[in-house]
Amino acid sequence: MNLLRALATVSGMTLLSRILGFVRDFVIARTFGAGMMTDAFFVAFRLPNLLRRLFAEGAFSQAFVPVLAEYRNRRGEIETRTLVDRVASVLFLALVVVSALGAVAAPLLIAVTAPGFSADADKFQLTVELTRITFPYILFMSLVALAAGVLNTWSRFALPAFTPVLLNLSFIGMALFAAPWFDPPVLALAWAVVLGGVLQLAIQLPALARIGMLPRFDPVWRDEGVQRVLKLMAPAVLGVSVAQISLLINTIFASFLETGSVSWLYYADRLMEFPAGLLGAALGTILLPSLAKTHAAGNSGDFSALLDWGLRLTLMLTLPASLALAMLAVPLLSTLFQYGAFAASDVLRTREALVAYSIGLTGLILVKVLAPGFYARQDIRTPVKIALLTLALTQLMNLAFIGWLKHAGLALSIGLASCFNAAMLWRGLRRRAVYQPQPGWGVFTAKLLAALLVLGCVLWFTAGADTTWLAMSGEQRILKLAGAVCGGIASYFATLFLLGFRLRDFRRLAA
Repeated sequence: MNLLRALATVSGMTLLSRILGFVRDFVIARTFGAGMMTDAFFVAFRLPNLLRRLFAEGAFSQAFVPVLAEYRNRRGEIETRTLVDRVASVLFLALVVVSALGAVAAPLLIAVTAPGFSADADKFQLTVELTRITFPYILFMSLVALAAGVLNTWSRFALPAFTPVLLNLSFIGMALFAAPWFDPPVLALAWAVVLGGVLQLAIQLPALARIGMLPRFDPVWRDEGVQRVLKLMAPAVLGVSVAQISLLINTIFASFLETGSVSWLYYADRLMEFPAGLLGAALGTILLPSLAKTHAAGNSGDFSALLDWGLRLTLMLTLPASLALAMLAVPLLSTLFQYGAFAASDVLRTREALVAYSIGLTGLILVKVLAPGFYARQDIRTPVKIALLTLALTQLMNLAFIGWLKHAGLALSIGLASCFNAAMLWRGLRRRAVYQPQPGWGVFTAKLLAALLVLGCVLWFTAGADTTWLAMSGEQRILKLAGAVCGGIASYFATLFLLGFRLRDFRRLAA
């Protein structure tokens, strides 16, 4: 399979999910605004969502896929199916226990993760109730991650990339039609989380059956493959999820700031997650199985070339996204969210966080490309050391920035720490001679900088003053933003084309 085509497929599905995600956030912002109820829900949802990213999309996927690829390449179908059966069974039993404990311990979890809420009894109690409803989400999404790991290893990338669409549709439907039937209405969002998890798991089961990998219940804890996955998974929690842990700690800091701070960070994070998911998650999804297969085959040259391909694509697509997020912060936020209860002041406060996040976007996505270079080789120790150092640096920057930058300082610390994390991962791969840069990086970088300069000029002249966006109607914003975005995209890629970039230069076959 052509990896560029696979990337386009995964990115296309992710784009659909992100567009619906913005529709979801528009509906939530219009219905609930940025206040006590949304602060409570975002904190309640962030904890199971964090666990999903830590264990499901993060540590579990990074530990499971390399072992699964090795089994498929070296041990045959019967042993591979046994591995899938036993890992799925053990995972299911463990997550049933975790979900039950999470529901029981919800008051303690909220007291730890959002201690500032304790001063408001109603806010605290609502957050606890929402947490108890949403916590089983981790069960469904961990099983979804297992199914996605299997399908991606079989080069079935489209369906796993499509599944997040169902969560967004669940949110939209529940917010629009079910909220009036709940008291308080924000409970509808919590039940939307559960419904979305069920739908995402259900849609992948037929696909697993078609490739003969639908899991059967076979909980053997001492199985060799299960033990290897667990041993790789435990330290990988920090190695691949530093940014998510930082987001949780940021929630603790933000809970002591003025009301709305949690929501401003959330909406800024949602915009940053658009390119992060579209590019970083997509690249990581298609790179890890190919890197694992290449390592299992002992082909170090192709392994290095795959990483180089991923790094060039990342820089070519992420740097303009970072620049655009910073320069079009107010146009984007006002167009997407400035309706109903979401006021112009909320746009400006969210803009502060978004600009701060944009500084570290490239680093955040580079981590998603570089970390698989370690995990595909089942090297856990190195990224864990880097992760611990990065986490400590993030908290030091939080303390340094929060006093004068408030919520934006929390976003800036995550961005800068992500850049540090990426730099250390790159250095680690180079020192071990795992990654050798291909020729032409100097010319490549110079051409990218020229295209970014053109893009910056186009966005500067097409966007105009921030104050005009706040006063426009919704239709005017949409039309003007569409013109600025299309003009920016056209100018950037036209410049790259004139400088010699061609699509065929980025084609690469999967391992």
